[in-house]
Amino acid sequence: MLYAILCYHDENVTSNWSAEHDAAVIARLKKVHGKWADQFKPIARLMPSSSATTLRKSDGMVLDGPYAETKEQLLGFYIVDIRDLDQGLQIARDLTEANPGGVYELRPIMGYYPDGAAAAHDTDP
Repeated sequence: MLYAILCYHDENVTSNWSAEHDAAVIARLKKVHGKWADQFKPIARLMPSSSATTLRKSDGMVLDGPYAETKEQLLGFYIVDIRDLDQGLQIARDLTEANPGGVYELRPIMGYYPDGAAAAHDTDP
């Protein structure tokens, strides 16, 4: 079953980390990545929200930066192929131990493909 683990944190905190602190966090995360390597699919670390461009669907307006006014921003995400939500929560707990602060949101993925069909295996419980 495919899940996205969305990584949220306060950019005011993470963008002020020293290069050494950031490298230490990444080193700890790499240990978690190694532990769960068979479950991990793509991993994306996003650039700061200040580099975002938002298209507002209601009127087509293009805005610089993120649309949401929140304390925590989406910093990146993991795609994991796991047996159930409990395994996903264990991965998120391991990630939290390596990189405290912020939140991890787990969300099931239902894939759509060019022919318009949804893949049944993406949503199997």
